[in-house]
Amino acid sequence: MHTHLIIPVLLLVLAFPLRAMGMTSPSFVEFDQRAKAGERLSVVFFGASLTWGANATDPQLTSYRAFIAQRLEAAYPRAHFTFHDAAIGGTNSQLGVFRMDRDVLRHKPDLVFLDFSANDGINEASPETLASYESLIRRIIVEARSPVVQVIFPFGWDVKAADFDKMKRRTAHLALSDAYRTTVGDAISLAVERVKAGVITVEQIWPVDLVHPCDAGYQLFADAAWAAFQDGVQRQVVCAAPQQMVHAETYMNQVRVRLSTLGKLPMGWRKGSPHLTSAYYDMLMSRWLDDEVVASSHIERKSVVDKTHSSQQVARLMITFRGTIVLLFGEGTIKSAKYRVYIDGKLVERVLPNAQEPLCEFDAASLSARANGNTHHVAVVAENLAADCDHTIEIEPVFSDEIEQELRLESLCVAGGDAKVFPFVSH
Repeated sequence: MHTHLIIPVLLLVLAFPLRAMGMTSPSFVEFDQRAKAGERLSVVFFGASLTWGANATDPQLTSYRAFIAQRLEAAYPRAHFTFHDAAIGGTNSQLGVFRMDRDVLRHKPDLVFLDFSANDGINEASPETLASYESLIRRIIVEARSPVVQVIFPFGWDVKAADFDKMKRRTAHLALSDAYRTTVGDAISLAVERVKAGVITVEQIWPVDLVHPCDAGYQLFADAAWAAFQDGVQRQVVCAAPQQMVHAETYMNQVRVRLSTLGKLPMGWRKGSPHLTSAYYDMLMSRWLDDEVVASSHIERKSVVDKTHSSQQVARLMITFRGTIVLLFGEGTIKSAKYRVYIDGKLVERVLPNAQEPLCEFDAASLSARANGNTHHVAVVAENLAADCDHTIEIEPVFSDEIEQELRLESLCVAGGDAKVFPFVSH
């Protein structure tokens, strides 16, 4: 190229919008400009039940995400928004890691509101969940190139105590915001401020239970989130990932593999579909699972006259994987059974807080029995495994002799190290 053409061409390249090249920056100002220009924009609300809007009179209209959607549409009447609800109640950022591709990134978000501070535990800051939460921020910024609003929501007892020094996770998440240049909708401090000022009471925010607020509480949550978004626009915030992660890189290398894709299922297992009904809409697993593998204690036999059920043997599901943390994701029903898990041939035992004896079984019906309906089933099976070798996981249903039971799993989720899942091990 002739030298006298270099400067005009360079100026043309610099003036060409990054978004036209598929390279949008995670900038609140750019989002603001695109919205004012009337572009089509995708907004994702990623989190748990406080994002879904449990206890709102109508979660599609009076949840915090609904209030934010209404404010965005009012502020940018020319824009064409698509709002995506990516909230599953009763889950945390560890499962969020394995939902990121399917439930967030595939929507090509232009703005993400990120929850999970409450469900990860506001008063504790475990290294695993800090690492999983940070990976969500980092991937949204780096892969989606989307600005992030971190929302920090309280439970009622957090506002009653108002002890910010004990809220280790709030402190840690604010530090991550500084590191990644996000904005924060801190509904904890806003709720404490308004309660102390006599504007509202804890009972008015949480009139039903101290976990899920009602409409007035979600309005307060939206006030905090909206202020954070406006702050990003006014300060011209551009999110950026630091070169070095603040916490461990474990969850940056992760894989979620559907069990139905790993080959021929062993005896007693079959491929199935999630139920189309659930105890709660945010736990309607047909929204979150693509399929399931199902182990049943009984097999249905159809005769000319009637259906009969007879017991059947079910083999262990055995899978080889490589990684440091392994999680199972599936569906729980009131018919779900307990099951044992073996890692490298050793039975997995867990010690729960205040328990006298270790648990040797996982209960796939633990949530669905309390909810009296179909729900998700999530189990973190092992953490801190060796990263430099293959491991085996064996899943053994423990069926009752008296009633028909089942076990429904969708995927094996692995993070850390090479994060690989291999086909079924034949017996």
